[in-house]
Order: sequence, then C-alpha cells, then structure tokens
Amino acid sequence: MSEPALLEVAWTDPVTGCRGYLVIDRLVRGVASGGLRMRRGCTLFEVRGLARGMTLKEGLNYDPDGRYVPLGGAKGGIDFDPYDERARDVVARYLHAMRPLIEQYWTMGEDLGLRQDVIDGVIAEIGLRSPVQAVYPLLDDQEAATARLAEAFRIEVGGLGLDELVGGLGVAQATLTGLEMLGLDTEPNRVVLQGFGSMGGATARFLADAGLRVVGVSDVHGVVANPDGLDVENLLRHRDRFGGIDRDNLRPGDRLLPPEAWLDVPAEVLVPAAISYCIDSDNQAKIGAKLIVEAANLPVTPDAEELLDARGIRVVPDFVANSATNSWWWWTLFGDVGADAEEAFGKVRARMRHLVTRMFEVATLDGLSLRAAALQLSERNLEAIQARFG
Repeated sequence: MSEPALLEVAWTDPVTGCRGYLVIDRLVRGVASGGLRMRRGCTLFEVRGLARGMTLKEGLNYDPDGRYVPLGGAKGGIDFDPYDERARDVVARYLHAMRPLIEQYWTMGEDLGLRQDVIDGVIAEIGLRSPVQAVYPLLDDQEAATARLAEAFRIEVGGLGLDELVGGLGVAQATLTGLEMLGLDTEPNRVVLQGFGSMGGATARFLADAGLRVVGVSDVHGVVANPDGLDVENLLRHRDRFGGIDRDNLRPGDRLLPPEAWLDVPAEVLVPAAISYCIDSDNQAKIGAKLIVEAANLPVTPDAEELLDARGIRVVPDFVANSATNSWWWWTLFGDVGADAEEAFGKVRARMRHLVTRMFEVATLDGLSLRAAALQLSERNLEAIQARFG
C-alpha cells in the first residue's frame, strides 16, 4: 500500500483565497469513494492520508458474495472554517470546480464540518444528479437503487437519521467487541468522546444504551463531564448542527472543563470522534484508558499509537471503526440491505463484530498491533479485488 495516489488536485477559491484538495487514491471499476470535509487547517497531506484510508476501508469490507461492488478510495478537503457565513458558497465553488470528477469518478458525501443536506443542495444547484452518480453505471437497476437509498435517508429513529445512526452503531459495536476481546466486557466501563457531531453523538447513544457510562463529551466549546454519567439524550436534544452542546440545558452535576481537558477525564474507553491528529506523542502520556476506538479519521498520530501500544493501550484503527457509514451507503444502493432501520442495524452489528474479532485474532496470533492486523486483512482483500476487477 505504499504506491502513490492516482490523482491529486489542488484548488484555490477565487473569492476567499482558501485552498481545497481532492485525492483519488485508487479506482476500482473506474470509481472511487470518499467524503468531503471542511476545517480550518486542512492540508493536502491530511487529505492524502484520508484517501488512502478509504481504499483500506473499501478493501476491508469486501464481500465476494455481496451485491456491493467495492470501490477505490478518495477524499476531498477544504481549508476553511465551517462556521464562517461564507462556508456554503465556498463549498459550491469547490464542487463546481470538481464537477467533471464527480460526474465520472468520485462518489462523495459528508465528512467533518459538512452535513449531507448541504452537499445535496449544492449538487442540485450546479446541475448534477447526485453526489454518487459516478457509481450509477455499475448498478443493475439505477432507478430502484436510488429510490431505495433516498427512502433510507428519510428514516429517523429517536430523532436521528438512519444515515447518522449506522456510523455511530458501527463505532459502538467496534467498542463493545473490543472490550469483549480484551476480557473487559463484564466490568463497568466509562467512556469519553471527543466530538459530538454525527458520529460522536450516535456513538454516545448506542454506548449508553449498551450500559456504558458516558462520563465526558468534548465539543468545540470545551468539555462537558459528569462522573456519574451524562444524559446523552438530553445532550442530543440540545446540540447544533456542528455538534456544539447548548450549555444552558445541562443537568445538575454536569461540569464544564476547558477543551484540552478531554484526556483528563478518567475512563476505560476513549473515542476520538472529531478532528485528525488530536492524540500525539506528547499528550498520549495522559491517557489511562484501556481501549481507544478511532471514530474520527486519523485522530492518533503514528508515533503516539506506537507509544500507546507499548503501554498496552489498544487502538482500533479508523478504517475499521468508522467504516459502517461508507458500507451502509453501498449495501443500500446495491441492495444488500433494504430501506429498513432494523435490517441495517443487524447488518452493521454482524459485520463490525466479525471485522473486529478477526482483527484481534490476527493481532494475537501474529504478534501485531491492531492496525497492522487490520492492514493485513484489508490488503488481502484488495488483492482479491484486483484479481476480480483489475
């Protein structure tokens, strides 16, 4: 997996001067999959790593008996503040510039700093059919497939959309399976999440429902903590579209801490679910958790992960833990699951339990880190995909 990316595009916004990037790491049957993020400080290096992660994610979830056709990996990124009132216009100019690639090669959706409704709205405004239209030629029945996906996106459970819930359920199931593989599933476990947007909020719900105590949540404003456990549903009712929690609606016993304090809240499980590179070789020394589950993309730097592993703190890598959202899109579009919440939840639970169990087994048998074991599994599948599709 050391070969260079297939295509890298750098873009400069003619109005604000901000920079944007698109990296297509690999094409499979002429198509690549990966979301678009927007954050201040986003770099080409970051987007390149995210695109490679998408290739690994697609490979890891390849099922030769499924209808879901594996795709290559790609990622887009814009170096701009998503809270800025000009953000939507920047997204529109970026997507217009990338239009030829979206039409034929790049299937894309929301990522950090962007919501799917914004992307869908801009896509329609610039005259494209869909952010995933590049995959349409691979579908047996495009009309039925797109209708099924549209119906699935209209489903809500407990006030959250199914598209949001499947990603969080995948992270939660990865966490629960990881605790089981470590022999910690019968103990009371506390969780701290960094990020309370689409992925972090849904993950918190499923972990709380499973009996884990969510004792800390970090957002852009700081940390909300409670050693007795936070009321996750109350927090979900009072967050904005970027995952910011309304401090005026907290419960008695909830404490406010500064943003950097998310690593100081005692917990057995840590779920970084927002920004990349938030755990590095310096602050990793503060971590006392037994398991880290990467809901965000690239939240732990490689040198930090090596130090954590040496301390016996296991890290479930991002391209495993957060893969359910991507897979659910394609399972639904290709017809492996219908537009049904329980069917989707069952598929996500079964698949994530299988992936995480196999990763732990390979790591134990071969004396590898969890990341190295997951890479091994993904690369085997990528070889099979290459042999099948070229």
